[in-house]
Amino acid sequence: MIRFIIRRLIAMVLVMFAISVLTFLIFQAIPNGDPAARLAGRTSTPETVAAIRKTWGFDKPIYVQYEKTMGRVFSGKVISYSQQVNVLSQIKQDLPATLSLSIGAGLIWLFLGIVFGLFSAIRAGRFTDRALTVLALVGVSTPVFVIGAVLLYFLAFKVQAFPNGGYTPLTKDPVQWLYHLILPWFALSVLFIGVYSRVLRGNVLDTMSEDYVRTARAKGLSERRVLVRHVLRNSLIPIISLWGLDFAAVIGGGAILTESVFNLHGVGQYAADSIAQLDVPPVLVVVMFGAFAVVLLSAVTDVIFALLDPRIRLS
Repeated sequence: MIRFIIRRLIAMVLVMFAISVLTFLIFQAIPNGDPAARLAGRTSTPETVAAIRKTWGFDKPIYVQYEKTMGRVFSGKVISYSQQVNVLSQIKQDLPATLSLSIGAGLIWLFLGIVFGLFSAIRAGRFTDRALTVLALVGVSTPVFVIGAVLLYFLAFKVQAFPNGGYTPLTKDPVQWLYHLILPWFALSVLFIGVYSRVLRGNVLDTMSEDYVRTARAKGLSERRVLVRHVLRNSLIPIISLWGLDFAAVIGGGAILTESVFNLHGVGQYAADSIAQLDVPPVLVVVMFGAFAVVLLSAVTDVIFALLDPRIRLS
């Protein structure tokens, strides 16, 4: 276990380092991406731009600029080029909306994906299975911004059963927090529900033909116990792996479209606005935050694998 943790920590550091370098270099290569010009403003003089470039260190070699930028990130003093605000403070302000959206949607798509996938496998080849397959394909094929727009049009504007966007903190009003997040949760979950149900259906059908499942039935175990203790338990391993990576990706900015459609002002929307303004520090911090979430949850899912399947050992 100790060796496993050490390897994961080393991998986490290497992944975050590589991603931070690539992100920094990409913005350096973008045409008209001079941060000094953006800091100076449109009506600035060349002398002002040169002074800002010297003050911020933009005239230094690129590796020096990267070192200084990362130093500001880890010291908590990284400042946005366009808005001149502390990036970490802004992310801390936007993070509750993103976590509320991600956690709620993640639990919904995991639960419904398992339920629909298992039910579809049990009724394989029948009408229920075909109907769930069509619904899954529709969900996978429909972009999240289309689902969000349709939900807002019919349920927020026509029927007015839900608010048309915005976010209320959980600590301020739990009822309004839930009320504002129901539509975003559903819009973000539809795609994943379709994918997870199809993956689990295939895993369950494959597992049912395994020798240990036939042996369990031959011992006289009930069909329900065979399905839950033997079939479903082993079929969930790839689902847990997918959920960990997808959940981390959503936290790290994968919910940009959902946050934008429902005006949630989360981390994803903050990253999208920063990309539009070619603002390196916020994008760099958000990307590193997403990389950290992916690596961390990947390690957690490996531990869950060992609990689901004793044949898996952490060395």
